[in-house]
Order: sequence, then C-alpha cells, then structure tokens
Amino acid sequence: MSTTDRFFARLACEDAIFITVHASRGSVPREKGAWMAVFSQGAVGTVGGGHMEFAAMAEARQRLSGGAGEPVLRYALGPALGQCCGGEVHLRLEPVTAADIDTLQVRLAVRPYPVALFGGGHVGHALVRVLTHLPLQVSWIDSRDEIFPADLPANVRCEHSDPVQAAVAQLVPASRVLIMSFSHAEDLDVVAACLTRQRLQADLPYVGLIGSQTKWATFRHRLEARGFTPQELSHITCPIGVAGIGGKEPEVIAVAVAAQILRTCR
Repeated sequence: MSTTDRFFARLACEDAIFITVHASRGSVPREKGAWMAVFSQGAVGTVGGGHMEFAAMAEARQRLSGGAGEPVLRYALGPALGQCCGGEVHLRLEPVTAADIDTLQVRLAVRPYPVALFGGGHVGHALVRVLTHLPLQVSWIDSRDEIFPADLPANVRCEHSDPVQAAVAQLVPASRVLIMSFSHAEDLDVVAACLTRQRLQADLPYVGLIGSQTKWATFRHRLEARGFTPQELSHITCPIGVAGIGGKEPEVIAVAVAAQILRTCR
C-alpha cells in the first residue's frame, strides 16, 4: 500500500493535521509540497525528519487536542533546533477529516513518469521490484507472454509484443526506455525502432541498453549500416546504470539503473 493510500485509509476513520512544506529558503531537507499527516497516534509521510519534524508533530497533536495556532509556522534549521542545514522551512498545518479526502486526492495526485522496460529476464524482474516504489508508470514488454508473473505492482502493465520492437511505436510520449531482452537480435531491433521514433518525434528522453562497451561497439557498427548517424547514436546510453556501483547481481544492476532513470525525471 502506498503512502497516500495509507493516509486516506486512516483519514477515513480518524481526523488528522495535514502538514505541508509551504515555502523554504536555503538548504532544507524536503521540497515545497512535501507532506505528512499527523494522527493522535502515529503519522504518515515526512516533511524532512529531525527536530523540525518532531516539533511540527508535537504542534499538530496539540491542535488535534483542541489547541489553536497560526496556519503557517517558520522553522530555522540552525543550532536552536538542533539541526545544521542552515536554511528555513515554512510549514502549513491544516486540520483534515474524512470529508476532505476527495479534495486531498486531487492535491496529492502524482503524474508518474512513463518507463518502457523491454525484457523479462532476471534483471527485468529485479528492476520491476525496485521501480514498484518509485513515481513511475512501467510498461513491461516482452515477446514471450509466459514470462510475466501473475502478481504485478499497481504501477506495472505487461504487454506481449511479437515482434517486440513493434511496441515502440505505441509508447507513451516521454517514455524512458530500457532494453534488456533475452536476445541481442531483439535488443538491436528495439534500439533501431527507438532511434527511428526519435528521428521522427524526438519524444524519448532516455533510451538505455544493457550490455558492455564491446556490445555497444558491435551495435554501433550495425546501426550505422542501417543509416543512423553518430549524432543519433549518441542518444543511446550503454552500458546503463550510474557509474561507480560494482557488482553484476540483478538486484545491484536494478538499483543502479533505477537511480539513472530518476536523474532524468526532473
């Protein structure tokens, strides 16, 4: 269950104080719009942790008990608060009840970034498990229908496509594409289809191919033979994953790739 789902499930049964980062200046732990909900016992979400959050939670519980206060409070993240960030945060505190759920659902609605994952092998499965917890909507595509698990996260949709590269034309605009099929021939066809779409529409901000530099050198020659220019080929990221993370285990690769995807979501 997501953080927002847990919030709404509790709010349906008990009142809360809804705290949001209203504004900030300087170095602060969370961005504007970050939120948490404080109940009489426990809380959901976070506005940054530390003493600031503890103070805000204490204030929220005082208000839940009938106390009053200003709608927006300022916290200086310095020695007096036991934090050394150096900035300041303005937190808005709002009492909310079950009657506010519809309005809050609209406020908290997140438009996830689209990701197209080609390949249902070991790394693909590990990557889906990591992406489950991120603000991403995943289209998981393979030419083998039987490889998909029965239980899927809410943000993952499976698609059987044969030939697999045919799915590229139907991708959501702004999709981040990850290519890691069971076959180098399939990988090559998907890369070529992505480059063709990028040439025509320029709407795939990231196209990543799993593999070594040697694999990419071979692919470059074959793609050049298909008529793609060096500038077009520079749009492909291979190897994939943030640099400096060692290990070839699927779970390690998945974390490195997920981090690289998040860098494109700004």
